[in-house]
Amino acid sequence: MYKPVKLTPDVYYVGVNDRRTHLFENMWPIDRGVAYNSYVIDDEKVALIDSVEIAQVEKYLKKIKAVIGERPIDYLVVNHMEPDHGGSIDIIKKMYPDIQIVGNKKTLPMLEGYFGISDNTVEVKEGDSLNLGKHTLQFYMVPMVHWPETMVTYETSEQIVFSADAFGTFGTLDGGIFDDEFDFEYYRDEMRRYYSNIVGKYGSPVQKALSKLAGLDIKMIASTHGPIWKNHIQKVIGMYDRWSKFETEEGVVLAYASMYGNTEEMAEAVARELAENGIKHIRLYDVSKTHASYILSDIFKYKGVILASPTYCNELHPNMESLTTKLRHMGVKNHYLGILGSYSWAGAAVKKLNAIAEELKWEVVGESVEEKHALKADKYQECINLGKAMADKLKADR
Repeated sequence: MYKPVKLTPDVYYVGVNDRRTHLFENMWPIDRGVAYNSYVIDDEKVALIDSVEIAQVEKYLKKIKAVIGERPIDYLVVNHMEPDHGGSIDIIKKMYPDIQIVGNKKTLPMLEGYFGISDNTVEVKEGDSLNLGKHTLQFYMVPMVHWPETMVTYETSEQIVFSADAFGTFGTLDGGIFDDEFDFEYYRDEMRRYYSNIVGKYGSPVQKALSKLAGLDIKMIASTHGPIWKNHIQKVIGMYDRWSKFETEEGVVLAYASMYGNTEEMAEAVARELAENGIKHIRLYDVSKTHASYILSDIFKYKGVILASPTYCNELHPNMESLTTKLRHMGVKNHYLGILGSYSWAGAAVKKLNAIAEELKWEVVGESVEEKHALKADKYQECINLGKAMADKLKADR
């Protein structure tokens, strides 16, 4: 038996928590779990807004029944087809055979492709409305935030934006569902990690989506992951605005690969010089230990980046190669970069990291440092020089 959670007198939260899955999209660690959010509008016509991941469907259906009992669902609004939200569509369709599935012209082919569903569909376009009785839904297309079919649904009387994955975050909802029921800071870093790894590549589409939302009066943002935003609406919109413009704070992420400690020693020398020169936000990561999603999240936060790698079979160390591939894939912009490398007989890491900087259009700061064998006094001094050059560059932006 479930006690229904009300957003407003007729709008209900029927989402579920997943604390068992280790990797979101089989890639990103979710030590805090993740919530899959769905909503019911109980009006003359009943509308279900998005569904949940298939493994959670039994609990999900019980929550829906707790709200509407044996009433049929008239509409299922699909804001986003990704299987962590669309996974239960087929079962919902079988349980409510007369349900009409609402989506846009890019949603409907996906419905057929994933589930073979082509009947009882309603195609909506930009600005179209759907009347449920007391409540009216309006639809706005936000393609590539972060799939091409993504849209948001706006309930006009309660002024709720059902925002699909936008403004979502990793982390289960542990009792508190609304943002005035918990400490906002608990979710801040996980929201950035979610954005940077899931949505981060699509800064321009996010900016376009924010422009559309700017024309709406919004009292609540109900995403498909994480809390329902009421008190922090302008704060989370502002975060998305900054991240999608690749705006950063003063600080440095030092990400290194090191097989026997020599490259790590170079990175630590740079880190110490940064601290001595007044840079307080320094994040030092071993790419072979820390998952790239955490490193990427901090790169989205801080302006300065130091990448350090030994040469491995005439290439970058494989774990550094993996990180730089993600950076290129995400198209991360507007950073300062310092470069460190080491080798035993033939050096290639520094050359390859400089090529990556050129591809990303990042500004290389100072002189790249490359050491043969163990770190020696002259190269140690060059590491110090690089740390000071990065600190000076960041402080010049204050």
